[in-house]
Amino acid sequence: MIEPLTVPADARPRPDYLTGTKGLQIGGIEVPARSGRTFATVDPVTEQPLATVSAADAADVDAAVAAARRAFTDPAWADIAPYQRTLLLLQVADVVEANAEELAVLESLEMGCPLTQTRWMIHHCVEVFRNHAGWPTKLYGQTAPSASSQFQYVLRQPLGVVGAIAGWNGPLLQMVYKIAPALATGNTVVCKPSEHTSLSTLRFAELLAGTDLPAGVVNVVTGDGKVTGQHLMSHDDVAKVAFTGSTATGKHVLATSASNLKRVTLELGGKTPYIVFADADLEKAASICALAFCAGSGQACVAGSRIFVQEPVRDEFTELLVGAMAPYRAGLGDPFHPGTRMGPLAFRGHYERVNGYIGLATEAGGTLVTGTEPIAGGGLYVAPTLIEGLDNKSRVAQEEIFGPVSVLMGFRELDEVVDLGNDTVFGLAASVWTRDLATAHRAAARLDAGSVWINRGSQMSAGPLPFGGHKQSGLGREHGTQVLDAYTEPKSVIVELS
Repeated sequence: MIEPLTVPADARPRPDYLTGTKGLQIGGIEVPARSGRTFATVDPVTEQPLATVSAADAADVDAAVAAARRAFTDPAWADIAPYQRTLLLLQVADVVEANAEELAVLESLEMGCPLTQTRWMIHHCVEVFRNHAGWPTKLYGQTAPSASSQFQYVLRQPLGVVGAIAGWNGPLLQMVYKIAPALATGNTVVCKPSEHTSLSTLRFAELLAGTDLPAGVVNVVTGDGKVTGQHLMSHDDVAKVAFTGSTATGKHVLATSASNLKRVTLELGGKTPYIVFADADLEKAASICALAFCAGSGQACVAGSRIFVQEPVRDEFTELLVGAMAPYRAGLGDPFHPGTRMGPLAFRGHYERVNGYIGLATEAGGTLVTGTEPIAGGGLYVAPTLIEGLDNKSRVAQEEIFGPVSVLMGFRELDEVVDLGNDTVFGLAASVWTRDLATAHRAAARLDAGSVWINRGSQMSAGPLPFGGHKQSGLGREHGTQVLDAYTEPKSVIVELS
């Protein structure tokens, strides 16, 4: 029996921000939903309501888009010098940094992630804003060769209103990945966070009042994806949708964009292979493989949910991996307990889905190497679960589970494991463990993945490196120089001089 780590109810933080109904953030003002409708956001540790949040409908989304459109054309935003835009982004970074603890606590309360991890996420938001603050002064256009009677050049201009839609696993971080490049390139934004994790994004928008950012540049509407999100993604005055979430929903976003051919970037699901060769540092590889699917309770698009180990060291590595998972099993508990390494899953529907996959694995003939012990006290906790005895064609090896669950499989040679790693509809990331650099580079070149990590686990760039997926893991990139094209439109200008 696993006994989750607990914190007395009166010792759990209760930020003042949770008091009262949380309104929408439109045009720099907090306003209730016009319908008066609300919904409760829930603490996954207690499954009790945390706060009451306004539920936006089409009229509210229209108001937010209109506010963003006004701000986009207002000289206070549209006509400022590039270096002023840089200073504004740096101000935003500073206000996030100054309120980092409150934002981290809100995220831990709402999605159950250990406070140590949400603190890292909020710090990463600060880094992202500071990185993107460098872009406004470097958005160069081009001049084109032409006859002496003409002057031909290309302008790079912002798109307009961006609809930013983020998931519930790292809500503010995912939103900042969209807000920072949008603002750096002169766009305005309407944010729609997940209904499961709305508080940190709402509080962030409220904190922007402490900067010189013009009202309406960043707006937030909250509510159900089928109502609030659908109207935002289909809105004719939204020039682009930047989405992070499931592949199924991403396909719907893309199909919806056809209504007015709005620009779209999608960061979607993954089934990341961690590939361990016999010559690797097995102890380190085991430690990082455990981290890759246990941290955040495996609720990450880059989670290491498939582990391939070369046959000669399979038994040895399995033993090391089980040992590396032990601290997560022992550290299952309340996100505010200092010993917690894994919190609960974010909400009950997802908890039931993850347990359904574990049941499916045993029905298909898989063996639970770990994850067999019951957990005391109920709740939304799932123990770290390692599965053997299934092949790469099994559903648990093919479908994104989004929980602390991984399938361990063997391989013999490089060609075989590259084929296995690529045998999925996803292509977001991969990790390769070997001391042979030739093997590492060959694998990196051939794996269908937007990011490949050699002898390390997931490393999220604050901006310099592009992030996104191949195949059904996404469309376009966040970060890198590629993000500039995702938020701007080229315009060719031809001037007759004679």
